[in-house]
Amino acid sequence: MLKKERAAFIESKLAQLYPETPIPLDHFDHYSLLVAVLLSAQCTDARVNTITPALWQLADNPKDMSMKTVEQVDAIVRPCGLSPRKATAIVQLSKILVEQHNGQVPDNYEALEALPGVGHKTAAVVMSQAFGEPAFPVDTHIHRLAQRWGLTKGKSVTQTESDLKKCFAEDSWNELHLRIIFYGREYCTARGCDGTVCEICTTCYPKRKKPFVHQKS
Repeated sequence: MLKKERAAFIESKLAQLYPETPIPLDHFDHYSLLVAVLLSAQCTDARVNTITPALWQLADNPKDMSMKTVEQVDAIVRPCGLSPRKATAIVQLSKILVEQHNGQVPDNYEALEALPGVGHKTAAVVMSQAFGEPAFPVDTHIHRLAQRWGLTKGKSVTQTESDLKKCFAEDSWNELHLRIIFYGREYCTARGCDGTVCEICTTCYPKRKKPFVHQKS
């Protein structure tokens, strides 16, 4: 099966399995989405969703959050891991939003990636899910799946993002990114599928007998 054929099958199968693509992180505006995505780094969305209600009780907007201490925020977000760094970033980016962006989350990559704790992947999620801009955020698991499915040979998430964008039409990126996440969690997990178990892996590579060896990002 050629890459083009694999991509077409994958896109069709994922659309069949996941016709709806709800955003997995609970949020109520652009700011709460930005903070939730920041917290989700090296943490599950489910855990973030259990923590953010208490955080919003402390402060649910940039102005109020900017007046809280890092210690106050850290006490709440500690279960997410990397909490001192994340708490510091949340307070600092809130101050920047108030001082430089009139309390609003900016709608461009340059300004987003200039915020503390916001890398390209987080910015891409916000651009796609908050502002509807075509983006293909790639985390380590999407990176692994793209390798397993023969859509990239990239050794970095940056290269994988570029390769995935070439495989699929731009107007499919936002939904497809979420569908890959859903499928990876349900069928093609890091431990549950080694490239020889789930339907997509076995369809794309029916002759693969040995576990697939990933290129680390």
